[in-house]
Amino acid sequence: MSGALAPDPVDRAARAAWSTVIVGMPFLDSGQPSIQLGLLKAVVEGYGFPVRTLHANLDFAARLGVDRYRPLCEHRGWLVGDWLFSVAAFGNAAPDPDGRLVDDFADELAYLGGTLAERRERLLRIRDEDVPAYLDALVETGWDEVRVVGFSSVFQQNAASFALARRLKRRYPDIVTVFGGANFEGEMGVELTRSVDCVDLAVTGEGDDAFPRLLCALAAGEDPSGIPGVARRVGNQVVATPPAPPRHRLDDLPVPDYEEYFERSQRLGLLPPVGHRTTWIPFESARGCWWGEKHHCTFCGLNGSTMKYRSKSAQRVFAELAEQARRYRSFRFEAVDNILDVTYLNELFPTLTANNTDYELFYEVKANLTRAQLRTMAQAGLVGIQPGLESLSSPVLRLMRKGVRAAQNVNLLRWAQYYDLHVVWNILWGFPGETEGQCKEQADWVPHLAHLQPPVSAGRLWMERWSPLYMRPEEFGVRVCVPERSYHYVYPDGVDLDRVAYFFDHEMAGTLPDSTYRELKQAVEEWKATWASGERPVLKYWSAPGYLQIYDGRYPGKEGTYTFEGPLADIYLACSDRPTTASAVRDKLGQKLPVETVREAIEEFAQRGLMFLDESLAVALAIPAITGR
Repeated sequence: MSGALAPDPVDRAARAAWSTVIVGMPFLDSGQPSIQLGLLKAVVEGYGFPVRTLHANLDFAARLGVDRYRPLCEHRGWLVGDWLFSVAAFGNAAPDPDGRLVDDFADELAYLGGTLAERRERLLRIRDEDVPAYLDALVETGWDEVRVVGFSSVFQQNAASFALARRLKRRYPDIVTVFGGANFEGEMGVELTRSVDCVDLAVTGEGDDAFPRLLCALAAGEDPSGIPGVARRVGNQVVATPPAPPRHRLDDLPVPDYEEYFERSQRLGLLPPVGHRTTWIPFESARGCWWGEKHHCTFCGLNGSTMKYRSKSAQRVFAELAEQARRYRSFRFEAVDNILDVTYLNELFPTLTANNTDYELFYEVKANLTRAQLRTMAQAGLVGIQPGLESLSSPVLRLMRKGVRAAQNVNLLRWAQYYDLHVVWNILWGFPGETEGQCKEQADWVPHLAHLQPPVSAGRLWMERWSPLYMRPEEFGVRVCVPERSYHYVYPDGVDLDRVAYFFDHEMAGTLPDSTYRELKQAVEEWKATWASGERPVLKYWSAPGYLQIYDGRYPGKEGTYTFEGPLADIYLACSDRPTTASAVRDKLGQKLPVETVREAIEEFAQRGLMFLDESLAVALAIPAITGR
């Protein structure tokens, strides 16, 4: 299953002389291979170039120990990872040789553990001892025949990539360095090409076509700067050609090659040499966002120039998963897609179920999935989803332009819990137009949702490049928008931070102070702590025609069972499958019940914390006690 173009026989010898290495530097997650490296390797190989990948992040993880390495990968906003490599990347021009960042970000870096003094000692030792030793070891072997080194950079990989590139060019002056990835999209790539001298060329859009065409130009002795999506420094200026339209047919792409990742991980002792692996293998079945094409969520900075939604056929995804499972002996797959192609609900997932595959799958999804759809996903092997819930308030969700209601978010949590799907989600606040009442209402609901999976975090939104908030500041009352302050501790004065930053500090008119959200944040922390303790609350029901029992074990010391008969039982069950209105319940039951009677019953259920009310919508909170249906 290739799809790559065959090289021109006339150029075969020339291409064979351009040995290429595609590198992934810290702080790329060490727990799984990079799809960027794996895919580009397969693409470039199809063009006839000798190419290998280098998951160099693994060497640093092995040096530090995974327990110390991974926390440095997890936070994308404060650039502590880039800061660790800043001195190695920029030498005397590095802006923080004395390590002021550790003190100035003392509160923000508390997640790394230890006292301030311990963190300072540990981080400075990593920066001043581990980083140079690590880079020196990397440069020592395997570069003599290399002509091109490509660096894929996302989030906090820039400084480490610059540091290695600088050392390589000092040792091997004729090596051509090419940078790409999300950190080089658009004007970010142009500015970094202009201001960082170890960057020879940059790919500023999707690299599947631009990178191999760039290599072909180099092999032919031609200037690659005219290729769509390529930038090159000429003197103090940059020649940059805008990217071509995004690739449409994803089925034509080859299957990513992860062989080097697994070999290197085992050699470094990060993975055991076992017959069956449990590594999550990244795969791509779609690019862009079909919802963002219609209504771009106000805070989302993904898909800056590639919002157009494209997906692989279900048949291609099915075949690719099977091939990767055989090749790498793992049955766990994590989709890197920003949103699930809804056609897979009818095409891909039933095929997986019918073929008795034993995969564990993770997807990002929209939150308006129904019970039946979640059942289909679970039967096909979905074990985790990231639905982008973001809030428990419909007015706030409308400010975000999420296109879902709070009741739908709660309903997804219910049925995900029932079908044993792990949900990764967050609560965000800080949007212009929020009210104190909306914040308090969310805090008041949290104790009633204790039996459902809590959010990973709750906090103020980040301002991201490419988001509507950033791109149209006047529309949202943005008064201040400056690069997040940790950028000043990483990049020298000659780099225009306004053009390279992805995260921004900001102020907006019509937003509430942090103190307004204190009650909600505390409620979420208690919710998370309860789940972390292992004593998970429950709210479940048993039903028979005209009869309902609900066991409520959400509040320690107040456990008990509710019993409802007749119309009350019927009304509750009518609100269980999905959010609904009082009038729809009346119509569904076909009884001569006044709408007002139904509405009063729903309100009484809500007062007891047994239903979630969302303006005109109501949804039962209890989950069926009998699972698997």
